[in-house]
Amino acid sequence: MIKYIQSTPVFADEGIVFDMFKQIKRDFGLVGDLFVMHSLSPSLLAGVWASLRETEMVGIVPRAIKEVVATAVAKGNECPFCMDAHSTMLMAAGESDVARQIFGGRIGEIQDRKLRSIVEWTLATRVPHSPILQEPPFTAKEAPEIIGTLVINNYITRMIDVLLTNKSLIPVKNPFLSKITKRLVALLFSSNLKKEKTIGDSLVFLRDAQLPDDLSWASSSPVISKAFANLSAAADQAGEADLDDATRSVVKQYIDEWDGAKPALGRGWVEQVVRPLDAPSRAAARLCLLTATAPYQIDDTLIDEFRAFFKEDRQLLNVLAWASFTVARKVGAHLTVPA
Repeated sequence: MIKYIQSTPVFADEGIVFDMFKQIKRDFGLVGDLFVMHSLSPSLLAGVWASLRETEMVGIVPRAIKEVVATAVAKGNECPFCMDAHSTMLMAAGESDVARQIFGGRIGEIQDRKLRSIVEWTLATRVPHSPILQEPPFTAKEAPEIIGTLVINNYITRMIDVLLTNKSLIPVKNPFLSKITKRLVALLFSSNLKKEKTIGDSLVFLRDAQLPDDLSWASSSPVISKAFANLSAAADQAGEADLDDATRSVVKQYIDEWDGAKPALGRGWVEQVVRPLDAPSRAAARLCLLTATAPYQIDDTLIDEFRAFFKEDRQLLNVLAWASFTVARKVGAHLTVPA
């Protein structure tokens, strides 16, 4: 269930959001909360959907490999719902053991060398310039799909962590029933995974946009380039709409210098970073910084402090989206692309 914002109902029956919802249901199987929460901004929804679809759901790289990337991102970012969702998708892709091994942190037990190396590489991307990143376990042709899956899921995990109430895809407390239900859900999704999908179908919702230099890993794929160019433009516009230059500068500087380590549990470090700003900007910057580095620390009090100055749901969506994509794009920017 989505919290903090009221979004477009899934049963809305007109407009571009309705058209996107139709395609999402056709290709993804259902219009999940991830898409509904973005519906207040059609440009953000289009960018998120295209970036997810054209990297993770279609292409030359086997779906299981990309679900391994997504599951490892969720594990590294400590997003319980995302871990549950992607481990279920891994089960649907026929890799139940790998899903359990990633979920349990038993990476060394993964028998498939390719999958194990992909998990290790993905987990290492949290730390800029980690030595393992110098020799990526994929080819130049595979890079846009794999790095794209990594980047979009770094965005998604943060948005989900802040805006979703449920911490599990299957909110069943009984362990036995949860296990059975998860298998049934995986079985349902397995047929959708096997369904033929046309590369580039989501581009119909996109505009012409320039691919920024820090997303150059996508440049060899015209389809993925267009998807991420649009998401980048939408996220930039979202930030510019509700954050002044000083706020964006303070947050971006911190993210650029962040080494990927978990921040301290207290918020003293946040107050130091936002001290030069005025009261409204401090409230927004706090939210941005924690969304980027520790979204699980965001609570009602922090949202209320933001709401004291920014009343509209779309403003909250804009600020969260800008912060989430600012850190997600940084993760991709320092990666080595095979020659």
